[in-house]
Amino acid sequence: MEDLIGRLVANVGVDRSAAEKSVGIILDFLLKEGPAEKVQALIDKLPGAEALLEKQSESAGGFSMGGIMGAGTKMMSAGLNMGQVQALTRETIAYAREKIGDDAVGEIVGAIPGLSQFV
Repeated sequence: MEDLIGRLVANVGVDRSAAEKSVGIILDFLLKEGPAEKVQALIDKLPGAEALLEKQSESAGGFSMGGIMGAGTKMMSAGLNMGQVQALTRETIAYAREKIGDDAVGEIVGAIPGLSQFV
């Protein structure tokens, strides 16, 4: 995850803490909304992903909106603006493509209604 977090800090212009939190939010969203076995295969290829997911589940509390809007709202609560949310999501998906390939990521994105317009 260090590579991805570094890319997000450099390319999107967010601080390290916001990048880590946001990647945890994205992975959590994918696990909840996407095809479980395909998302788990992605997570297995990302060293450190489980730790970010664990941090995300520890910090998630109270009522929160689900789905794609909920993920975006959580990232904005972490200090990102809408442009940064979109850029960070695109960069994270691009990184996932490098790790598991276009077809596997396409299957995950295609299985989640509305996600394709953000990536």
